[in-house]
Formats: sequence, structure tokens, C-alpha cells
Amino acid sequence: MNDRIRVALVFGGRSSEHEISCATASGVLTAIDRDRFDVIPIGITRDGAVTLQPDDAARFAMNPAAMPVVEDNGTRVLWPESASSRELRVIEPSDAASAGSIRSLGRVDIAFPILHGPWGEDGTIQGLFELVDLPYVGNGVRASANAMDKDATKRLLAAAGVAVAPWVTVTPAAWAADAEQQARRARGLGLPVFVKPARAGSSVGVTKVDDWAGLEAALTEAWRHDGTALVEGAIVGREIECGVLSGRDGGPTRVSLPGEIVMHGRAFYDYDAKYLDPDAAELICPTALADGELAEMRRVAARAFEAIGGAGLARCDFFFTGTGFVVNELNTMPGFTPISMFPKCWQASGIEYPELITELIELGLAAQR
Repeated sequence: MNDRIRVALVFGGRSSEHEISCATASGVLTAIDRDRFDVIPIGITRDGAVTLQPDDAARFAMNPAAMPVVEDNGTRVLWPESASSRELRVIEPSDAASAGSIRSLGRVDIAFPILHGPWGEDGTIQGLFELVDLPYVGNGVRASANAMDKDATKRLLAAAGVAVAPWVTVTPAAWAADAEQQARRARGLGLPVFVKPARAGSSVGVTKVDDWAGLEAALTEAWRHDGTALVEGAIVGREIECGVLSGRDGGPTRVSLPGEIVMHGRAFYDYDAKYLDPDAAELICPTALADGELAEMRRVAARAFEAIGGAGLARCDFFFTGTGFVVNELNTMPGFTPISMFPKCWQASGIEYPELITELIELGLAAQR
């Protein structure tokens, strides 16, 4: 009798972080404990088609020269019809002998969405899972939506007493109505500033502005990815990150040892530095903090996680000024390849990558939403 837990691994997606999600899938497919889990790989194409993909980690491995993508192979996965069933089904592709027929993929126990960015990390697919009562790994609808919107995150954290960088938001409509007024608001932050889409990740659409003459172009770039741009005052400090996990059985939120990003020759930790240029940045984990600093980092990370209503996991990103920790953002589905900061921090804290995958699945199965 097969008593392994059946996991629907969902990756790809419509966001600009599609390729990073595929690389994350490769890491999970490689390391997941096959004695405990059966995996159904479900790839979402850039157009949003939900497809059945091969259980082949190499196919989705990170390759800066040719980033992995979910190809539309013609299959279409059907989610459970209602909360009374956890059966997945697939429509066979048109070039198959059984074209158009529907076959069962069997019952699944839990979904593991490793989607990054909008239409996946923002509460949308979490809402779908809740509609059909399918357990899932990670944060719920509210926390996912809160953390995806940088403006909402900052408001929640500030209300909880967590330090954040000063910011203003600017929409295309507000800029068109009175560009000078919006520019004055931004100038109040001082130079330099970072202009970001309010809802995007992996530093997509982010511009560092050192001269106010570049503000409008930076806003336009951010608006390409979201209807609201965030203009954020720069914070001088070390870039520190840590992993967060929900407590077990009602226990306290857990926070890993810290990692640090050290830049080499780039203005900031942009998309290329994260994924394409191996020499642009160094990820040090664990990094050195004094005992009191480590305790404070853990306190602030747990407080931030709880302030957004977090569950399961997150990566908390800080600027450490030497006197305090300023939260840059919370990622509710952080990069999860074996060399990403989130698993590296937990490895340094005593939880190896395969164990971390198991822990997240078990937390998802135990979650009360």
C-alpha cells in the first residue's frame, strides 16, 4: 500500500518571476524525500495555462544562458471540482492518441505553490485552494496579499512598531494630475531613492535614482510592472536576511541565523546580481552579529511576520544600520533553490534542505486557516 503523501508542486506562473519559480521547482524536485512524498509537477505557463509537467528536475534547472520556462505541452490540469474532493484530473493534449480525454491523477493531500510574484505569491492561488478546501504550503490569502503589496506591508509594520524606510507612493493618475506635487513628495525623502513597483519581486522594475531628473523615467519603469510605484528613501547599512518559520504545535515563531549580501561593483542587489551574474554579490551565511544584535534581529523578524498574519515561511530582509534593524520587505515565498538565502540560513541553523521541504509540507498539513 502506498502511504506516501501526495504533493501537487505548482510552479511557473504569469509573473515576471516565472523563470525563478521554475528554478525553485528544480531544487524541490531534486531534494524532496521520495520515501515520504509523491510529487505531481504542475507548471503554469506565462499565459496562465495549468499543465502537467514531467517530474524532471534537470529540465527546470537554473541556467543564466537559457533560463527555464514552463512550455505549453497541451495538457490541462483540472483542480478539484469542490471541497468534497481532492482529485486532480488532466485533459490529454490534442496530439495524443487519447486527445481530449480526461484521466485522473488521483487524490492529492497538499499543494506546494512555489510561485513568485503576482498571480501566485499574492493570495490569488491561495484563495483558489481555499475554495476547494485543499491544504497548501505557506502563507494564507491575507498574509500573501499583505506582503506582496510593499505599501500595505510598510503600513502594517509601522503600526506594529517595526522600523521601515520612509516612502511615498505614486500612481500614473496622480502624476498626470500634478507631477510637480508628486515630485515634491518624493524629493522630501532626499537622494538617493529607490523606485519600485508596489507589487513585484526579485528586484524587477527597480531603479536607483541619484538625480531627480531620472525620477519620471524610474516611475515609468515601475508602472510597467504595477499600477502603483513606491519611492523609498535609501537606508545606509548592511543587507541582512533571515528565514522565518511558524512555530510547531502553538510554539513561538522560529527565526534562523542571519545571512548577509555583500555587493561587488553594482549599485544594488538587482535581478542580474541575484540570478545572472555570479560575481556581482556574495551571500555570506551565517554572518557575524553580536549576541544582542542577533536577539534583536530575531525579535523584529518574528514581530514583522506576525504583523502581516504570516504562516508557514517567509524571508525577512533588513538594513542593519549599526544601531537597529530596518525591515526592507518580507517575502512569503522566497527563492528556494538550494543556494538561495532562505534555505542557506536554515542550513546554517541546523535544518538541511530536504528536511526544510518536509518541515514546510508538515506545517501546511497542520495549518488551521
